[in-house]
Amino acid sequence: MKHHLKIYREIMFVFLKLGLFAFGGPAAHIAMMEDELVTKRKWVTKEKFVDMLGFTNLIPGPNSTEMAILMGHARGGKKGLFVAGISFILPAMLIVLGFAIIYKSYGNVLYVASIFDAIKPVILAIVIQALFRLTKTTLSTFEAIVLFLIVLGLSILGVSEIPLLFGAAAVMYLYKRVQEKTIAVVLEPISLVTLFLIFLKIGSVLYGSGYVLLAFLRTEFVTNLGLLSNSQLIDAVAVGQFTPGPVFTTATFIGYLLADLPGAILATIGIFAPAFLIIWLLHPLIDKMRASKHVKHLLDGVNAAAIALMAAVTIELGIATLTSVLFGVIFALSAFLLIKFKINATYLILGGAVIGLIKFFISIN
Repeated sequence: MKHHLKIYREIMFVFLKLGLFAFGGPAAHIAMMEDELVTKRKWVTKEKFVDMLGFTNLIPGPNSTEMAILMGHARGGKKGLFVAGISFILPAMLIVLGFAIIYKSYGNVLYVASIFDAIKPVILAIVIQALFRLTKTTLSTFEAIVLFLIVLGLSILGVSEIPLLFGAAAVMYLYKRVQEKTIAVVLEPISLVTLFLIFLKIGSVLYGSGYVLLAFLRTEFVTNLGLLSNSQLIDAVAVGQFTPGPVFTTATFIGYLLADLPGAILATIGIFAPAFLIIWLLHPLIDKMRASKHVKHLLDGVNAAAIALMAAVTIELGIATLTSVLFGVIFALSAFLLIKFKINATYLILGGAVIGLIKFFISIN
């Protein structure tokens, strides 16, 4: 019993820390998990981690939260699954809830852009380091490299994630089979039940990035129900983007705007509950997929595509982030310290936050 409690405490501590410092969106979250849980703590092998990543890309829901849930299960079984997921979500939920209270009370979000702008170059360095390590595992064959480059190019050109993932799986499968020479602020009230069911539906069917989430939310709350303005919706998604942890905590913000604290809690539970349920039911399939020769070929294609999509996001993040000499210096220094001295990423993020705060105070004086 004591051994199990020690494991659960470890899972809780790790994911509370990741939930508090995991800025930068799913690619950054996954990069930090790879560094903390694969490279440092050895919870799973790199091959298993990449298989998990490929699996999360095939099911709806928030990828990084699903990775947290899977890693919790790998370390602590079914109880570890819930400990990891809740611990990863909770810090982000509380931070977003704080911003929602300020927003609803004063009409705007506390200005922290300077701090988060300085954190982004650090995140970029973390993602690139993880991407480099994962490509060595995933891109071990010529066909995987070719598929990676094709998916990367198509993603940069704007092709959406789901066709690329399933297309890559089909291409890799057909190639392998041929190779083997075989064939085969609120204007109107909304009930808590309705609010919960809307976010439960979104969490059950949503694939893709925060931009896809924005489209779903706009359809439900701006177009269909008329409960939010476009400006309020953009503010909600912005808070979810620049705070640490899962972007899906945008639901916390909107839930609070529409129905105060009960709305925030129910919206958060609604949008994340499907991820817990899907992983709980389907996690045994991951090992079975790798054991099957036919499914293995599909998974190899999905993994190559998943790494390519992560690389495409990294390129976009780099273009949006490295907009000044200062940010370039922060990125280069972070990359150097990560690669050369293996500095803990948390310290680098805190350092970036301090630089951003200093920059902000200099700009207003």
